[in-house]
Amino acid sequence: MAISTYAELKTAISDFLNRDDLDAVVPTFISLAEARINRDIRHWKQEKRVSTTLDEQYENLPSDYIEGISMSFRNGGQLTNISSAEMQRRKEVSTATGKPRYFRVIADQFEFYPAPGDALEIDFTYFAKIEALSDAAPSNWLLSDYPDVYLYGSLVQSAPYLDEDQRTATWAALYQSGVDAVNRDNMTGRYVGPLKMGAPR
Repeated sequence: MAISTYAELKTAISDFLNRDDLDAVVPTFISLAEARINRDIRHWKQEKRVSTTLDEQYENLPSDYIEGISMSFRNGGQLTNISSAEMQRRKEVSTATGKPRYFRVIADQFEFYPAPGDALEIDFTYFAKIEALSDAAPSNWLLSDYPDVYLYGSLVQSAPYLDEDQRTATWAALYQSGVDAVNRDNMTGRYVGPLKMGAPR
């Protein structure tokens, strides 16, 4: 059975569970699986880069933010991610404004130190949540490339609802195998050998 769309995934889940009375809850299994997938997977296809103007001490995180990768000024220079304790220590030493050198994540925001004295252009790269499946968004890169992760992840989430199924351990193992493959493929795709150009003909 091909699984390339949200509708096909829902059908496959019902088929594996051998139940035809779960139409109302199968989308919940998928949503719960997506929440776990976003915790378990890091892949270069999740990476996003945004450019913005930094002009305040606090800036909101992107709505699909999972984890930061890098932050730099457009005209050069990196910002360093530091702990909350280190941020507090630095603010106790000085509250002067200037060109920020450090940042931390707090309460769904970035905090910068020193607080910017002028507007500055920054580029920020981060891991974004995988786009959630729905009738309006029937596919995404993960379902296209790794449908087994979605299928077995959703089946694992069905277990508490159904309160049984000896196959849960098998599904969990298959889900983990799929997650490992995604994370492994990320490393393979990111770190390739040098590009070799053939001699002109």
